[in-house]
Amino acid sequence: MKVQRKTNTTKNNKFKFNILAGSLLAVVSVAALASSHREAPSITTTPKADGTDFYMFRSYETNRSDFITLIANYQPLQDGYGGPNYFSMDPNALYEIHIDNDGDAQEEITFQFNFRNNLKDIALPIGSGSNTPSVSIPLIQAGAVSTLSDPNLNLNETYTMTVVRDGRRNGNRTLAAKTSGGSTTLEKPVDYIGEKTLGNAAAYQSYADAHIHNVTIPGCAAGTNQARVFVGQRQEGFAVNLGTIFDLVNAPASAISNRSSANANAAAVNSIQDKNITSIALEIHKDCLAPSTEKVIGGWTTASLRQVQIGDGVPAQGHQTAEKVGGAWVQVSRLGMPLVNEVVIGLKDKDRFNASKPSGDGQFLTYVSNPTLPQLISMVVPGLQNTAPTNFPRTDLLNVFLAGIQGVNRPANVTLSEMMRLNTTTPPTPIANQNTLGVIGNDNAGYPNGRRPIDDVVDISLVAVMGGLCVANGTTNGLGLNTVPGTSLTSACNPNSVPLGQTSLTLHDAVAQEQVMFLSRFPFLNTPIPGARN
Repeated sequence: MKVQRKTNTTKNNKFKFNILAGSLLAVVSVAALASSHREAPSITTTPKADGTDFYMFRSYETNRSDFITLIANYQPLQDGYGGPNYFSMDPNALYEIHIDNDGDAQEEITFQFNFRNNLKDIALPIGSGSNTPSVSIPLIQAGAVSTLSDPNLNLNETYTMTVVRDGRRNGNRTLAAKTSGGSTTLEKPVDYIGEKTLGNAAAYQSYADAHIHNVTIPGCAAGTNQARVFVGQRQEGFAVNLGTIFDLVNAPASAISNRSSANANAAAVNSIQDKNITSIALEIHKDCLAPSTEKVIGGWTTASLRQVQIGDGVPAQGHQTAEKVGGAWVQVSRLGMPLVNEVVIGLKDKDRFNASKPSGDGQFLTYVSNPTLPQLISMVVPGLQNTAPTNFPRTDLLNVFLAGIQGVNRPANVTLSEMMRLNTTTPPTPIANQNTLGVIGNDNAGYPNGRRPIDDVVDISLVAVMGGLCVANGTTNGLGLNTVPGTSLTSACNPNSVPLGQTSLTLHDAVAQEQVMFLSRFPFLNTPIPGARN
């Protein structure tokens, strides 16, 4: 079932105390302009390893509420017609989802994904006579495709999922296996080449669903060790007016507008809704991820490449890459909360952030305590001149960036670090009742308590970066935002430090996240855009 949310134009400008705490989510998003697409210089040269979005939420699929869904997206801005090789995953890369379940800024569980391209080398007899040669076809399909490992597929992608305990580079690792049959080789659907090859959207979805695998997670207790995994192309789920935003917010004044305006969602275009991405989606029992008394988990994704890559002057036949690789894994992409590297980290440190671990986030503290985006917004957006908050260091942003929100998603014993955090005891909200503003909209199952596809991280982040949290904090430090746990950092986070005042609580980017189509079931992101239609 596909679900499209209606625009809510009746927002209450008075937020309750516990709801306003939710605005803290935007700490790292700081002016959410686009999720993590092509965010650093080096990653633009290796797009197959570029992590774009990370979602982590309790499942709202019927009868699946005890499960956590993790979705890691890679390979941004895919055009459906991008053949003839389309967007296979990199067999020389290592894709990972990391889980910290005790607040120590170290991963306790890592899910590693390795891919393989299997070329059948379908050949056709071309010519006549007894010596007619068989010639390899130039395409990845030789006819219509509709089944798992379809015989018409010339190139079949498979992958393995390895579960690593207590550090991603140690020997405590086991391959996840299919619950039925025990195979550790998992199949990935071919990208949506077009309707002639793969049928209409319903047919492609049925084909893709055949690639949802039931697997057993090693190391989890019986009753919590059954999971589902899917890797494949999906429609881009993030809504943003990408080109306009990065051209110094080159839009009408209404593009950064008051959410109470009835026409707020009509002012800008979602410029990437005709694009696809590749998702690694895992649905796993909450007690498998949080088996102890600590029920707040942290998560982030990475991609790594081998330290040495040498061009092969005479590439081998097949469908592997034309490089020889070796050496240790080198991390080239990292993503937890959305937009951190894209619009928070300075240009000189973007590659460094992509290579970093949460335990080393102290080196980037100044980018959050003294962010540049509010000042840039106040310089270039009509109507927002000289409106950047003045409470330095920005303890309002530092709280959520480093620790999570007290009473919402902060671990009991937290080591300050940046990652997405989810309270696994918060029940999911049915999809029909979800609020795109998440916690700030009185929906505690949404962003920043994890992140669901429908959550409008842009709007919530605009509220936070332009001082909405300090307005909510009041003159009596009602939200406790004047300090940062475990540090001596303090600031006067109150309405007097927010030149924009109450208006900061209703900022809106005019792009309708709630109009994006999603599925109401795993893997939740919508069927991709086909390369061609009948």
